[in-house]
Amino acid sequence: MIGILSFLGFTVLVAIIAYFATRTTDEKSSDGYFLGGRSLTAGVIAGSLLLTNLSTEQIVGLNGSAYKDGLSVMAWETLAAMAMVVTAIFLLPRYLKGGLTTIPQFLAKRFDIATKTITSGLFLTGYVIVLLPVILYSGSVAISGMFDVPELLNVSDGTALVICIWGIGIIGSIYAVFGGLKAVAVSDSINAIGLIVGGLLIPLFGLIAIGDGNAIDGLKVLVDANPERFDSTGEPGQEVPFSTIFTGMMLVQLFYWGTNQQIIQRALGAKNLAEGQKGLLLASFLKILGPIILVLPGMIAYYYFEGGLESSDLAYPELVRAVLPKPLVGFFAAVLFGAILSSFNSVLNSSVTLFGIDIYKQHINKEASEATVVKYGKIFGICLALAAMFIAPLIADAGSLFNYLQEINGIYSIPIFTIIVVGYLTKRVPAIAAKIGIFSGSILYIISQFWLGPKLVGEALESAKAAGISDASELRLVEAEAYPHYLHVMAILFVSNIIIMLIIGKFYPRKEPFELEYTKQVSIEPYKYVKHVGLAICVIVVGIYIYFAK
Repeated sequence: MIGILSFLGFTVLVAIIAYFATRTTDEKSSDGYFLGGRSLTAGVIAGSLLLTNLSTEQIVGLNGSAYKDGLSVMAWETLAAMAMVVTAIFLLPRYLKGGLTTIPQFLAKRFDIATKTITSGLFLTGYVIVLLPVILYSGSVAISGMFDVPELLNVSDGTALVICIWGIGIIGSIYAVFGGLKAVAVSDSINAIGLIVGGLLIPLFGLIAIGDGNAIDGLKVLVDANPERFDSTGEPGQEVPFSTIFTGMMLVQLFYWGTNQQIIQRALGAKNLAEGQKGLLLASFLKILGPIILVLPGMIAYYYFEGGLESSDLAYPELVRAVLPKPLVGFFAAVLFGAILSSFNSVLNSSVTLFGIDIYKQHINKEASEATVVKYGKIFGICLALAAMFIAPLIADAGSLFNYLQEINGIYSIPIFTIIVVGYLTKRVPAIAAKIGIFSGSILYIISQFWLGPKLVGEALESAKAAGISDASELRLVEAEAYPHYLHVMAILFVSNIIIMLIIGKFYPRKEPFELEYTKQVSIEPYKYVKHVGLAICVIVVGIYIYFAK
């Protein structure tokens, strides 16, 4: 009961603070509703970026990967820091100069409206069919298990799951649909503090548990027991082989932190370029510490449970249950709930923005006032949230979706990133090249990853088993050698798409070269030390890799 009361208390406190912080924001204008009135400061941007990124499928999934493969999976966190530095220095100045509300808006100016609409449609499809339902499902599994909702309400596991899904969905919708970006960002910032504190407590108590009351001793025991698991360079057959961080891994990170609407929308709402850059740099520095929360607990769980868990995705919840003192369970559940809510309402808010600006205003009612755009954006958001709540219970196994999601996202992430890169770095590549780039990138990736790859891997595994190979690690190596890692495939298609677009631009160039106009909506005077701080962050990341390399 104390756990439930502390959970409710912290959650309500966040809601009250977010309400009072957003009372003066003009939610009737598109800038006010979608970008928090272009008033976000560095601290709010950094907190919102980190919380938007974190949710249960990542906290549970990445720790599960660390349980299985060790320290090498930290690439998902450490390389994110470098991607944010690139975004701060190269992409954000261009976004704010153009006064963008959505990334597809740039594509309309650079190419044409059809390219923008196709891109918005790809974003929305990925959010609605995959991302929102997965966030709801995985979050509900965590909350239901933490509070033992089936026993608490005397209902079946399935009913408890549906109750949690609708609870998270309704509360998240209220934040995102009725509060706009500023309410999302403010609540994110408060929850960020709680998540950092709560997230650090799990590895701390875990190390204390294996170190007989001393965390330092626990860390020494962990390193001495399995030194090979503290290698920053992944092997073939593991989730992140070392070679992938030089190919598709960096592209995925640049897309996610530099062009993904649900993420970059926080920086687009900056009061000026300097605040946006400081927010990104602060978030990137904190991201370097991410493995402490998202990787170390999984490695502790491997030692604590002697590698004997049925599924690697049980590593984090089982460790929490085993080492966290009972009085802190309610607080940690509230923090985790905040992370779930943050990811849900951030994706929903971005979906509302994409629909309102890029589809409703563009194609349905071109004469609509800003208030009307916001109104119908909210209606769309409610419909979207309801659809996600109905779809979420149909997802059979959230725990196995972490890696699968990374693959699925490649259908739209790399093609979109390709046309944005070409759009900014060239002046005469035409709109037809962008359309061909999007469709060829998506279709070739689908053929590669969901038909050709599985076919070749299946044949290789059958041959290996026929030859008497049954060891799981050896079979993973056979699988890795049968077909390139999906991150390598992404890099190959990225380069191929760029070449295709440049060839088209050579023979069928635009009549007039594209020039990016300054809309003067916010100051684009850069942060004085942006390159110095960015370089320092990159040096730290490289230093970490060198230190932990075998």
